[in-house]
Amino acid sequence: MVEAFAVASGKGGTGKTTSTLALGMALAADHDVTVIDADTGMANLLFHAGLDDVEVTLHDLLVEETGTSVDEAVYDRFGMSVVPCGTSLTAFEAADPGRLRDVVADLAADTDVILLDSPAALGSKSAVLPVVLADRVVVVLQPTIPSLSDGLKVQEYAQSYGTETAGVLFNKVHDDERIGRVADQAERYFGGETLTTVPDSDVVRAARRAGEPLLAHAPDSVAAASYREAAAAIDVRDGDEDDVAARFRSAVVPETP
Repeated sequence: MVEAFAVASGKGGTGKTTSTLALGMALAADHDVTVIDADTGMANLLFHAGLDDVEVTLHDLLVEETGTSVDEAVYDRFGMSVVPCGTSLTAFEAADPGRLRDVVADLAADTDVILLDSPAALGSKSAVLPVVLADRVVVVLQPTIPSLSDGLKVQEYAQSYGTETAGVLFNKVHDDERIGRVADQAERYFGGETLTTVPDSDVVRAARRAGEPLLAHAPDSVAAASYREAAAAIDVRDGDEDDVAARFRSAVVPETP
């Protein structure tokens, strides 16, 4: 079985990378999970996962002449397989985003769940491709109307390519915010349920500074429990890895939206 999820938001600053790693660790309790930093232009997952000193990253796989094999860019961390992306502007400019199709197809053979940490905006081929490749998208939002609007743009684009919505995850929620009203609006407009609400917390920021995923840094925190709730709400579907790999390799690289 294998299913690919894009974790997307439509804007920066929502805690998308924190959410990707937290969901990955939570899902890894029952599944083989592979996390890929598909934000090739503004990558930062490597800092969150303590991988900022690695030599081989996704960028090397997206440049044809490097001859790098996929397994060289896969790192076993926190019970998951993690494929970080580098931060070099030169490497980003040399990378062919279309090659992400083959990378994900290769990885599909050895995992149950693929999580694609997607770029914040939808302004380029490299930004929209993870959403197009995924079976379903998890939309990470802050509890505000503008954030809902950004998330809806992601969902609309995803659905135009046949990608379903797994659900909405509200992040950085303050006690005094009227999350119920915003969540009710989300239930009406988004294709999936509200998976959880994650409180704004100093422990999340501390985990980021420590270079550790939240569930490794503070496994007993309220925020960590919220992400486990979200993972439990996601029913991972069975899929044949050969069929999934073929679908990835044949996917059309979209033009800039």
